[in-house]
Amino acid sequence: MKRDSQVKRFRIGLLGLVVSLLAIYFIAQQVDTQDFINALRQARYIYVLPTALFLLLGLVTRALRWRVLLSGGLPLKRAFSIMNVAYLVNGLLPLRIGEVARIYLATQAKPPVPYFKTASTIIVERLLDLLAIVIMTVLALGGADIPDALRVPAVTGGLSAVLGFAVLVVLARRRDVAANLLNRFIKDPALNQRLSAWLEHFLDGLQPLTNSRLFAQAVGWTAISWGFSATAGYILMLTFYPQASWAVTLLYIAAAAFAIAVPAVPGNVGPYEGSIFLALTVLGYGEPSGTALAFAVLVHGINLVVHSATGVLGFVQEGISLEQLSRGMQNMRQQQSEA
Repeated sequence: MKRDSQVKRFRIGLLGLVVSLLAIYFIAQQVDTQDFINALRQARYIYVLPTALFLLLGLVTRALRWRVLLSGGLPLKRAFSIMNVAYLVNGLLPLRIGEVARIYLATQAKPPVPYFKTASTIIVERLLDLLAIVIMTVLALGGADIPDALRVPAVTGGLSAVLGFAVLVVLARRRDVAANLLNRFIKDPALNQRLSAWLEHFLDGLQPLTNSRLFAQAVGWTAISWGFSATAGYILMLTFYPQASWAVTLLYIAAAAFAIAVPAVPGNVGPYEGSIFLALTVLGYGEPSGTALAFAVLVHGINLVVHSATGVLGFVQEGISLEQLSRGMQNMRQQQSEA
């Protein structure tokens, strides 16, 4: 079992390396090195400080959202530190291991937050963030001067995502409807049983959305969090460009968020910059290419610095080392598999 896990990690790591190298190769073919260096030299770095401040505010509001979903199960300071540890671990390791770290650290709180309660809040967070990213993409491309071949699918996909989210909320409220739909379309008893068990766990994760007050607060904090992120991104554009654009800001932030899910080397080097570079190009900010790449590198660099600083502070506040955290997560997984 341990050997299988090591082989799996090796394959994922190798895939991530290949993806990153391909992304870096693609960027290198598009960019003049001297233009890139000149752009970095001529940048107005005075805008970096307010950018970092708004990124920090975004992290605080995300901690507030998580605390709402936990029904106040953690103090804000503890929720903030645990969340920052998780973000840092996600940046260092593949497969979103940081979420496992968040679950483990929450179970170590006094009183402890149950394993499945934390897991359910993470599901809700991911859905809310995905919805926000889709909406940002629609807003960016909906009114942009781009071919219909790009705009129409984006708007259609965005509306479909909003509708799908609404359907999930309804199904979380009406478990009987979800079960009836499954029974209607899945006739094989064995498959039906497996899918029913999965559906129950998934709907358990959506349970916070069935509470109107929690739902409104979670949506509100999600909007505020991404608003801070967008403001930070808009201000940072002024570092390299004489005029910033909200449409470009929303699109490159959404593109970077999707890129994080792509297998890559630690830090997501390559795909992250490539996604921002492409987003800038789509909306007419790709030339000069050296400036576009310099901007993408700066966006990534600031995010890495902010998340590293807050993550290290989180480790200090939690009084735990990376090795201790790793052992704790392994023990928790073993206990859950034996349960």
